[in-house]
Amino acid sequence: MHTYQPHEVRIIERIEESPGLITLRLQFTDEDMRLQYSFEAGQFNMLYLFGVGEIAISIVSDPKDDRILDHTIRSVGRVSNALSSLREGDTLGIRGPYGRGWPMKEAEQKDVVIMTGGLGCAPVVSAINYISNRRERYGHLNIVQGVKHSSDMIWKDRYDQWQTMPMTNVFLSADRGDALWPGHVGRVTELVDKLEFDIERVIVMLCGPEPMIKVAVSSMLDAGVAPGDIWISMERNMQCAAGHCGHCQFGESYVCKDGPVFCYEKVSHLCCIKGF
Repeated sequence: MHTYQPHEVRIIERIEESPGLITLRLQFTDEDMRLQYSFEAGQFNMLYLFGVGEIAISIVSDPKDDRILDHTIRSVGRVSNALSSLREGDTLGIRGPYGRGWPMKEAEQKDVVIMTGGLGCAPVVSAINYISNRRERYGHLNIVQGVKHSSDMIWKDRYDQWQTMPMTNVFLSADRGDALWPGHVGRVTELVDKLEFDIERVIVMLCGPEPMIKVAVSSMLDAGVAPGDIWISMERNMQCAAGHCGHCQFGESYVCKDGPVFCYEKVSHLCCIKGF
């Protein structure tokens, strides 16, 4: 794709995941464009709505599925609200893919820990889907999701489905849980001791608020995980997606083109530092 040129896609399915959260299943209207397009797990697209604007949204479908592109959107602003109001058959613009995705190749034949905090867990869904569709390539999979309140938990059906996969553990945590909450009550990072992985062959993927990432990284390092085996997904205000506007500058890097996934060893000096 041309860096700044959006291409038309049509909504072939609109899925209500939970209140305020939808998944748009998209398909290029141009058959040649559909055949040319490819992406890696963890990359994102810019979704463009004429007269409204565009935003960066993670791709959560599988890279091998050349028919559809799934994007999960939370209604939190002007553009996301407008996108959430679209229906099946409506069209919008898309450009991408952008950024660096998760280290899926490096993780093969290794145990994997995927830990997320808050409501922004969509960036890791692509990695989980990727592993679930190629389960034989990976070792033990630990999926850990934490939220502030148990009522904030989304995609319960997906977590139940992932739990049925071989060599897979799913841990759910809430800072505050109601009377019927079956998961852990407390910080998601308190679950590190329950995870199953070989310290000599593990890849850790983290996504969430930076304070949570900082604590999670510290917990993993204390457990003996090497800094080079920890990967984090960073969130910034990505407007151009090409490293030109500077809005997502992260030290000497740009989240849009050098990330959003970074090896912790390379950016440890920037994490949770005011101004970065």
